[in-house]
Amino acid sequence: MTNWVGRTAVEIAAAVRDKQVTPREVVAEHLARIERLDGRVGAFRTVRTEAALREADEVGARGNLAGLPLAGVPVAVKDNLAVRGEATRNGSAATPDTPAERDHVTVARLRAAGAVVVGLTNVPELCVFGTTEGVHGTARNPWDLSRTAGGSSGGSAAAVAAGMVPIALGNDGMGSLRIPAANCGVVTIKPGHGVIPAEIGQGDWFGMAENGPLATTVADARLMLSVLADGGFDGVRVRPDARDTQDTQGTPTTAATAATAATAATAATAATCRVALSLRAPIAGAVVTKPYTAAAREAAGLLMKAGHQVRRADPPYPRSLALTALAHWTAGTSVDAQGLDARLLTRRTRVHAAVGRRFAGRVRAGSAREALRRRLEPFFEEYDVLLTPSLARRSPRAVPWHERGWLRNLVANSTYAPMTPPWNLTGLPAMAVPLGTLPSGAPCAVQLVGRPGAEAQLLQLAEQLERLRPWERTAPLG
Repeated sequence: MTNWVGRTAVEIAAAVRDKQVTPREVVAEHLARIERLDGRVGAFRTVRTEAALREADEVGARGNLAGLPLAGVPVAVKDNLAVRGEATRNGSAATPDTPAERDHVTVARLRAAGAVVVGLTNVPELCVFGTTEGVHGTARNPWDLSRTAGGSSGGSAAAVAAGMVPIALGNDGMGSLRIPAANCGVVTIKPGHGVIPAEIGQGDWFGMAENGPLATTVADARLMLSVLADGGFDGVRVRPDARDTQDTQGTPTTAATAATAATAATAATAATCRVALSLRAPIAGAVVTKPYTAAAREAAGLLMKAGHQVRRADPPYPRSLALTALAHWTAGTSVDAQGLDARLLTRRTRVHAAVGRRFAGRVRAGSAREALRRRLEPFFEEYDVLLTPSLARRSPRAVPWHERGWLRNLVANSTYAPMTPPWNLTGLPAMAVPLGTLPSGAPCAVQLVGRPGAEAQLLQLAEQLERLRPWERTAPLG
């Protein structure tokens, strides 16, 4: 009997389309792993056991399996995106426990592609912090259960790293995909603005937040990104031209996997990239530790081996970047907290929102973000891609950070994850890619940042790193 746990989304979907396995069998195996392991990991707020099996049967009964890029693939969804029939709690006791009437657009696209939602994953309250814990549970790094999975898409990253699902949905407003992906050793891409519908919270954190995939391989990340982008990004279509089948909307499709088509398309992008290696933290005073600088140097060497031009160069980060990031981080929370009973919010969230109310008007004007974009434009005219460490240091311990003060949380987040905020402020696409290990044995990772519209180019570079420096796909939890 084939074990489908640990197989990629590309492999699972191909097997379901070829009738080698049913969606129910795949989903049941993953639900059994969740039941066995999630008490230790804490990835899920709620698991949809009966609903997922029923929906798996519905996928299996479809007459167009050949046209489903994610046929029968189990997927986890971050608990700030609506899943029909389930409450969206956003990590808080202040949010209503009321089932959603309809799916978020990204969830609807995943389901239309044949994916089955097995559960909603834990997040910090209102998805504010880079650690995931709160009244609904604590998400731990499956590679080191003493450490947080990161945040705010911590539960989604942990679910993928633990092999509970092959892919998961998250989002990123200041690093909330890339931070937990880097901690947990999975691949993610925060697309540029407008590639995927956002509709996150009460205004997408002023347009900075983007939805995106978490996966164990670059091919799975590309496939999921294509589905979320409703068929294509940067000229790459999730459903290539076909002659043999049609999807439910009558669009021509093919049984060939989307990942294969996308791989061929991305190979046609510029063969040689101009890559800038920067080991400097964007935020003044933050120190990047040796394992992360070593990983970035190793990635630079691998990209040079692949034929790319790599030079040491630091973007011209302004001294005011820390204040700009703080203003936008807190202001986004102040908007999302409106209408909620403040007495039910944790103290750190209340303070964060109160600070943000002072900045909200200035942030809404957008002048600081526009100035940062203009300042960095010449850098990205000279270089195609920026390569940096993903984090400055390993993630904090998995302790009740939601019970600790705001300043303590602020310092912990800022010192370990200062590398990600500039790319939300500018709207540029950015990836976290596993590479190497920390002294503890947990994964290390690097960050790739590109120009507007460079998602396919970033995925191509990530795939080269994956091929030249293969990484372990799931944590050894048994």
